[in-house]
Amino acid sequence: MDPQSNPFLSIVIPIYNEEENIPTLWERLSRVLTEHFADPAHSWEVIFTDDGSRDRSLPMLVEIARTEPRVRVVEFNRNYGQHSAIFGAFAEVRGQVVVTLDADLQNPPEEIPKLVAKVEEGFDVVGGWRQGRTDNDSFFRTMPSKIVNAVTRKTTGVKLHDYGCMLRAYSREVVDAMLLCKERSSFIPALANSFARRITEVPVAHAERAAGESKYGVWKLINLQFDLLTSFSLLPLQMLSVFGVVTAGIGFLLFLGLVAYRFLHPEGTAQGVFTLFAILFFFVGCQFVAFGLLGEYIGRIYQEVRDRPRYMVRKVHQQK
Repeated sequence: MDPQSNPFLSIVIPIYNEEENIPTLWERLSRVLTEHFADPAHSWEVIFTDDGSRDRSLPMLVEIARTEPRVRVVEFNRNYGQHSAIFGAFAEVRGQVVVTLDADLQNPPEEIPKLVAKVEEGFDVVGGWRQGRTDNDSFFRTMPSKIVNAVTRKTTGVKLHDYGCMLRAYSREVVDAMLLCKERSSFIPALANSFARRITEVPVAHAERAAGESKYGVWKLINLQFDLLTSFSLLPLQMLSVFGVVTAGIGFLLFLGLVAYRFLHPEGTAQGVFTLFAILFFFVGCQFVAFGLLGEYIGRIYQEVRDRPRYMVRKVHQQK
């Protein structure tokens, strides 16, 4: 059987405006694959997804695919986001072990053999646990990541340290199961855990971004948080119900207190008007928060009901 048609390892890399990093990324990645996966039993392929890049990323990737038959480039017609780009590559992989990797070189390609070895031990999902991140990233990058990790652990019930690290390895069975899921809002590390029997993580190195700027701003991190909350758990809705019961109880107690105060101090009744307004505005604000959360769920239901494609592939580039 041709190793290229049935490789052992597939590397998946989403690309969005990474022209400065691509040459170094490919140099280091190809060296690692050549050194550690040279025998036919461990053949490999690399799937790049160009997620609507506006710089020279796509021509550079196409040139790599033209000279290396084990490389393919999935070209999107526009930008759909990192997780859609990964799903676009998942649809093309042929390997039995699939490793995802960011293009910014914060997670070194040299760590890939470590994750693959764990999959060969029988694990379905192997996550990377970034070491030394506090030293390399600012507080405004690490703190949102800690919040996402805490929420993910709570919603999935799988206690991993680092859900934000894109350097992860999956068995082919888990990848095929994820491809059956058609929801638009998907957080891949959490989704993979729902199909895996054995999950583990290994420490991996972490470095500063080699070049360019991070594609994850504050708004994208907030949106990711909503994806986690609404895609994998009904906890927010359940919390609203509990909050409603508690609020009703507090309101009833305040009502009894104000009635008692009126009878005991008739002359001071008008003084409580401003207190009532403050309490009213607080509860109205809480109601708007609740409506916003309900609207988030309803909006995502609307997106799913429309059943539009998660992404559109313009072309798959490979050596003829």
